[in-house]
Amino acid sequence: MIEFLDIHTHKTATKTGITSIQSLSLTNDIFLAMPKKKPISIGLHPWYATIDKLELQMKYLTVLAKQENVKLIGECGLDKLNGERIENQILILERQIEVAEELNKPIILHCVKAFDELIAIKDRLKVKVPMIIHGFNKSEELGKQLVVKGFHLSFGSAVLKENFGAAKLIEELDNFYLETDDSETTIEEIYHAVAELKKCSVDQLKALIFANWKKLKLV
Repeated sequence: MIEFLDIHTHKTATKTGITSIQSLSLTNDIFLAMPKKKPISIGLHPWYATIDKLELQMKYLTVLAKQENVKLIGECGLDKLNGERIENQILILERQIEVAEELNKPIILHCVKAFDELIAIKDRLKVKVPMIIHGFNKSEELGKQLVVKGFHLSFGSAVLKENFGAAKLIEELDNFYLETDDSETTIEEIYHAVAELKKCSVDQLKALIFANWKKLKLV
């Protein structure tokens, strides 16, 4: 039986039948007790990453990211409302992209009000590894623009809202992921909501997302 895939969560998995990718940040001490077997992602979150600690944190990231259970690099990204000034955030993100490219691991991205900058980075660096934007809850138009540019999208609890702007995009899209992030909403609830949007069964949706995951060579 195919499990639910939660591609991005900040919570420790406790239930069976769910494959969760727990996101850990190297900007705090949690990495000191980093699990060796459970699938995780690690990176420098733009809210907390700082230029003055970048070299030390990149040393840790370069070593720890080589672990087999580290499936994704991140969450990393850009946020114009929090963290360092955007020029520094771009530098920090680009360093993490270098690690992802070297290890051939996908990147899980946080992006707030900086999609133009994110697209520009992808184009300028000609990034080859998959870049997944987590918690996408913007317009259908922006979502389509990002997909055309080669980004992957991951949707979270926002899909349960009546005014969810990208609902039609999900109906048309096959290559995407689902997540809980830090929400109290369960991954099962999110899958059921998206299955309704796509007019398919939950099992069909699980198979679709598992196939997408397999394409990333992360199984």
